Order: sequence, then C-alpha cells, then structure tokens
Amino acid sequence: MVKLEKLDPLTPEFLEELGFYWHTDRDGTPYVADEVVLVSEAEAESYYEAVNELYDMFVEAGEYVVENDLFHDIGIPFNLVDAVKKSWENDVHWHIYGRFDLAGGVDGHPIKLLEFNADTPTALFETAIVQWALLKANGLNEAAQFNHVYEAILDNFKRLIVLNGEVEDFRKHYEGWKILFSAIRGHIEDENTTRLLQKMADDAGFHTAFAFVDEVEFSDEEGIFYEGENYEYWFKLIPWETIAIEESDLARILTKIMENQKAIILNPAYTLMFQSKAMMKVLWDLFPGHPLLLETGFEPLGKKQVKKPFFGREGGGVEILDAEGRVLERGDDEYGDQPAVYQEYVGLPADAAGRRYQAGVFFAYEGCGLGYRRGGEILGNLSKFVGHVIH
Repeated sequence: MVKLEKLDPLTPEFLEELGFYWHTDRDGTPYVADEVVLVSEAEAESYYEAVNELYDMFVEAGEYVVENDLFHDIGIPFNLVDAVKKSWENDVHWHIYGRFDLAGGVDGHPIKLLEFNADTPTALFETAIVQWALLKANGLNEAAQFNHVYEAILDNFKRLIVLNGEVEDFRKHYEGWKILFSAIRGHIEDENTTRLLQKMADDAGFHTAFAFVDEVEFSDEEGIFYEGENYEYWFKLIPWETIAIEESDLARILTKIMENQKAIILNPAYTLMFQSKAMMKVLWDLFPGHPLLLETGFEPLGKKQVKKPFFGREGGGVEILDAEGRVLERGDDEYGDQPAVYQEYVGLPADAAGRRYQAGVFFAYEGCGLGYRRGGEILGNLSKFVGHVIH
C-alpha cells in the first residue's frame, strides 16, 4: 500500500508567486495534493537506476529503427523522417529532458515502463519546484527528495556545448551562442514551463530570449530570428507530431534549417521516436522478457491489456481490455483514430483509499527527479500531482 504523509497545502496565492497558475482543476479541486508519498532511499535509488537503464535501451531501439527504416511502423509522419534522421546522426542535437512514466517502485511493486514522454513532457514545474516548495513550507528537509531536476537540466544545457565533456569546461568553449525559447500564445502552463527552462539556460550561462511561436521568423537559408536577431538554438514546447500534422510548412522549413546547419531545435526531432508508444513494441522485440518492460505488440495479446494510441496524451484514447478484447475501462477518445499498441496490463500501486499512483521520473543525462500522478485506472487530465519525501 502507498504510504502518505499529510501536509499543509500551498495556497493558490503562494503558487502564483512561483509562476504556477494551473493549481486548480476545472472541477474546482486543487491539482497539487496536500500529501506526499513516503519513499525509501532504496526505492528512490531503484527509480534512478531503472530510468538510466531504460534510456540506454531507448537509444539502442532508436538506432534499430533508423538502421531498419522503421519510421512508418512507429508512426513517424513522413514529413519529419528526414529531421529525425538528421538529428539522430549528430550529437549536437542534444536531448535536454524527458519523463519516464512507470508503474510500481513502491511497496514492493516492481518497476515497469509504461511510456516515455521524451519530447514535451508535462509536470516539470511541479516536480522541480512545487514539491520542493511544499516540503520547505511545511518545515521539512526540502533536500529529502529524489529531485535535482533544476541542476540536471541546467547542466544538460551546458552539454549543448561540451557534449560528453565536463560541464565545468562550458566557459572554455562557449562563444556567446543564444537560445530562443518559445511556447504557443494563450497557454499559461506551456508558457511558464518554457520560461522555467529559459531560467535554467540563463543560469547555465547562455544568452536567451522568449518569444511566442507566432513572433518567430524562420528561413530555410538563414535560420531562426526574433526581433531581427539570429538564434543558434530554438527550444519549442510544441510536440513534433503537432508540427508535422498542423504546421507542415514549418516541418519542412525546420528540416531545411537543420540540413543547412543554421540552427539546432530542442528537444531534437528524434525524440519523436521515443515519444511513440510503438517504441514499447520495438523494445519488447529487442529485450524480450526484460524485467523493466511489459509485453507489447501491434495485435491483441490474449491477456488483460491496455490499448494505447501511438501519440496519445493524458489517457486520451486509452482502453483497458480483458483477455477477450472486451473494454473494461476507456479514457477520453480524442486520440482514438490513431494506430495503437497493446501493452500487458499492470496494476498501479494504491493507497488506503484505493487511489492509484503512477511514478514520473525525469531524465536529463541521468535520472534526476521523481513525482507522482494520482487517480483511477486510467490517469486523465483530472489526475492529481503528488510529491514525495524520502524517509
């Protein structure tokens, strides 16, 4: 059973001072729980080791997809295949951060990979800042968490310059390159998460700016501009699959910009491979029976299973099926028209009230931070964020 410690909640006013405005769900209930999950040192270490191993497995799977031209199989839109290949071929296209969603890890439940949100993961602000502030506001040791997300991403920005070298050597190699950070206008969660990432890059030593996407200028031959200034790096909190489907001209231009070496886009296009739920099938093919994986296929498995669209988010299009394929539970159907994978069902650990917990572990060069989503069998956009404390 998941064990919890009750805390005094952070007030909406306090959260808004931090820049965290999405603190109340549309049903009027607080999004951030006033409880934290009790996690042991050994459990925190297991999460850390698991995601480090999983990332290496994803890299191997990515190489397998590229070498065998399996882009169509995993749902990569045709107009981004060249961008995926180009970014995969050169280390300068550095993966800044992602989030692994995991079942288990507490109360003796084995850790199992559910999916990897590698491109535009949510809950960064919650994991890096809010849960830390919750401990601090309650007079607890704010360091008693598996949470060095801020520092890890800061160092990963430095690796844009030093790559696999020492981050301490950043200043020796940095030549004033600039990063432009962008989100879509009118989405405060995306905007302030992007501004948090901008602050990390500032603290790393980069020159940065923020612009909404509609303010940015793109040129095949010249690169990326904002207010007349050229930027060597562009961070966009817009999913690559959204760019491919809804902004096909931009997909083409960004591919040309990469080919002409006029800018580097973050997160790289190859993270779209990792983002695809079809990669769970590739992983299972490459590492059958691996203890961190769940059996996954493109056809029903003949056992209790979860049907997931390739690029669904927040439980959209997810169905829990019995061994005969009958639907036991269904999430919102907004992604239901996509191709899907079938993943072996695993129950999420639950607390005394029957609420279920899914671990989200951020990865930035290594595992760097843990948080939880709490809800029912399918975690939708009304699930709660629950922090943790190591006891």
